[in-house]
Amino acid sequence: MGVITTTGNLRCAVVGAGRMGRHHARLFSKLEGCELVGVADIAGDRCAALVQEWGGTACESVDDLVKLGIDCAVVATPTNHHRSAVERLLASGVHCLVEKPLAPSVVEAQQIANAAAASGCILQVGHVVRYDPVMIAVRELAGLRPRFVQMDRISPMTFRSVDVGVVLDMMIHDLDLLTMLMGSEPEEIHANAVCVLGEAEDVCNARLVFPAGSDGVRCVANVTASRLALKTERKLRLISEDMYVSADFVERKGTVVRKTANRKQLDEIRQALRDGQDLSTLDYKSLVAMDPLVVGDGEPLRLQTEHFIMSIRQGTRPFVDVEAGFAAVRTAERIVAAARAAGSRMV
Repeated sequence: MGVITTTGNLRCAVVGAGRMGRHHARLFSKLEGCELVGVADIAGDRCAALVQEWGGTACESVDDLVKLGIDCAVVATPTNHHRSAVERLLASGVHCLVEKPLAPSVVEAQQIANAAAASGCILQVGHVVRYDPVMIAVRELAGLRPRFVQMDRISPMTFRSVDVGVVLDMMIHDLDLLTMLMGSEPEEIHANAVCVLGEAEDVCNARLVFPAGSDGVRCVANVTASRLALKTERKLRLISEDMYVSADFVERKGTVVRKTANRKQLDEIRQALRDGQDLSTLDYKSLVAMDPLVVGDGEPLRLQTEHFIMSIRQGTRPFVDVEAGFAAVRTAERIVAAARAAGSRMV
């Protein structure tokens, strides 16, 4: 199936009637230019309840959805079932948005990428944090080339997505953001992890070193993910040569600190420090400009879906394409391998 240039409704479907599937069904039923025609899930009662709320036909399989004549679909199944669903849809000429992570392994991610290339269809990966207004605000900061990044993503255990470890479940969001910001995958990885409740890691910390930029300096990122915390935190801190950015995704706010002192003033301060002068009366705030991060409005999942629909209609490359999803899975697999090599006991 090629570019859909008509102004008629896109016939949309959802595979998976769980928590994320319900959100995608809601959006397809409400977005202009979209029509929710079907939902597939092996749990018939759950599927029936979802279509009763948002419309469409309840189906038992992807094949049944395809028979309805659909243009696009969201795959919101457990990660281990992504490949089978996506490959069937792509082979039928159906454009796909697959929830993160793209696949549970590099091998399956490659197979999905191959299927997408062969089909000629749009394949977008649901790294929805790219569409969070907080992240949009960070991304739009002029001249931001991080030297150091601190990312924390922690929450209490919800017992969702327990088919994968915390790296593929939660940290994958931040790995995608890092590869987006840096324009490359890390060249060096150190990690450690702890497995507590299940057979995969529940807590992980990773230190990632990215290739040097045009300034010859490599960026170091420290990333922590935990699904055993007592509270929910989603925080990002970036330090560049001239800027410090602190963002809180839960509170939907942030701070931007910019260096404002001119070179002469900085040289004078450095000389005073070398001379051992007492600078305790110097107002540090006079050397920097502190401004709130300007965060816009919008539901990230809706913004993501709108971009998916636009990519289908215009035949353009999605913001989070299959290669971006593949890069996040590759990095996640390297982190788990590094944690094992460091002595972490994981199945």
